[in-house]
Amino acid sequence: MTLRAEQIVAALADAAGRWRDADFPPRVRATQAIERRTGYTPPVVDYALDALFGAIDRTALVATIAGELGSLAALDGFVSRPGRPDVLFVPIDRVVIVSSDTTIGVAIPAFLFALCAKANVTVKDRDDRFVAAFAETIAAEHPQLGAAMRVETWNGTDETMSRAHLTQAGTVVAYGRAETLAAIRAQLAPEARFLPFGHRTSVGYVARETLADPVAARACARALASDALLYDGEGCLSLHAVFVERSETGAAIAPAAFARLVADACDSVAIEFPAGYTEPDAAASAYRRAADFRAAQGLGAVHAGATGPHLVVLDPPRDEPAPFLRRTLALYAVDAPDDALDFVRSHALALEAVGVERRGRPDIEAFALASGAARIAALGSLQRPPLGGEHGGAGRILPFVRAIYRQ
Repeated sequence: MTLRAEQIVAALADAAGRWRDADFPPRVRATQAIERRTGYTPPVVDYALDALFGAIDRTALVATIAGELGSLAALDGFVSRPGRPDVLFVPIDRVVIVSSDTTIGVAIPAFLFALCAKANVTVKDRDDRFVAAFAETIAAEHPQLGAAMRVETWNGTDETMSRAHLTQAGTVVAYGRAETLAAIRAQLAPEARFLPFGHRTSVGYVARETLADPVAARACARALASDALLYDGEGCLSLHAVFVERSETGAAIAPAAFARLVADACDSVAIEFPAGYTEPDAAASAYRRAADFRAAQGLGAVHAGATGPHLVVLDPPRDEPAPFLRRTLALYAVDAPDDALDFVRSHALALEAVGVERRGRPDIEAFALASGAARIAALGSLQRPPLGGEHGGAGRILPFVRAIYRQ
């Protein structure tokens, strides 16, 4: 590819800008296809596309590349580095990206940075052909980029097609279940780079200081309700467990009262972002029956959705993992962040993010750092990750380049 990095960044940013327009015809068609594939309602899909393309612009692309490589210019020629040899970053040949079957557009940031690296990229798309539709917009911005990418669909059980793409790849980025990732890894060359992103979840922590202020407590309840209900609770950034700190003096809102605030907030959020289904599945129904039984014995509380099939459960058993069910949120009353960390470790929770409302408390920060999560974010912002963040703890452009240094 003879394009300079600045030209690539400009073309990608312009393509994303087109998709920020909700009336852009390819976006309209893609929205409908995504709704059919995922079952998510139109407001949820629109939110996803606004969040995705709203984060992609020239400033974010350049800042991310410069943050990892030192400068954008290092993709075009040797650049000097203080105290180190001059360096040039060249593309890894043959990048393959396997899209997620759930999260909308999760493969697109990797796709963009692989193109910025000047790599030849193949993306395994889903049936909605969302990535393919965006790729067409990119190709329209610059034909050389169109020549560097292939977006296809193939059945995961088609071993011949899978091997044709995977065995020669220099870098493979894949999203999916553990068994899917293991099958992909088995097909790769020994020297290939592999970035597997398995299923993960997110948790939240609500500090007693927040509950001491009724206005802040209601705002916090609304924030975590949005993080829990968006995408029907199916994404790695969806909240499934929230730790609610008890007051040391009794002056703050108690966890039981906060659970009611969260339930009310979920009812409100469910009007804005309706569920993509009307009846809970068998697992969710069984979970609610068990929670109702415990509540009848005075153990915890249950708040079923008034405006949709969502559920808030206070103090489920600690010896059971959090309920990884659609639009189901468990609240655990705790005395300190160490209690939350004990729960995360005892159930070996694979965390993508920890949502917090109160920053500046060292013990909460220590919990978030020790939890194994790749991201710490304010509650209410979990579902809008920045482009420059290291998803899953991995670099954005580094997986797609190799360094050549000159003495």
